Amino acid sequence: QVQLVESGGGLVQAGGSLRLSCAASGRPFSWYALGWFRQAPGKEREFVASISRYGQATYYGDSMEGRFTVSRDNAKNTMYLQIDNLKPEDTGVYRCAAGAVTSRTNYDYWGQGTQVTVSS
Repeated sequence: QVQLVESGGGLVQAGGSLRLSCAASGRPFSWYALGWFRQAPGKEREFVASISRYGQATYYGDSMEGRFTVSRDNAKNTMYLQIDNLKPEDTGVYRCAAGAVTSRTNYDYWGQGTQVTVSS
């Protein structure tokens, strides 16, 4: 198994930036493809981005590419999500996930999430 813990969320003004982190422990980090998801109040969970085991491939959800950048550092067992030019509609709980392959939906392990709130 792998345990995932997100951090880096907070309250920011529109136009600002945040870098979220997802720290993993347990099985070797490089075994897993990773993903970021978010869920706003009253809305369905939304795919944000995913990254392959060694970071050679990245994928983004609809309308995510451009302001969101996913990366990973396998030596630090950590994945990152850089979010620039934050908008109020980016508000939500951001969760990271780990699985066998990159996917827009299917992952085996999930973190608890970190809250991002963007004020206008």
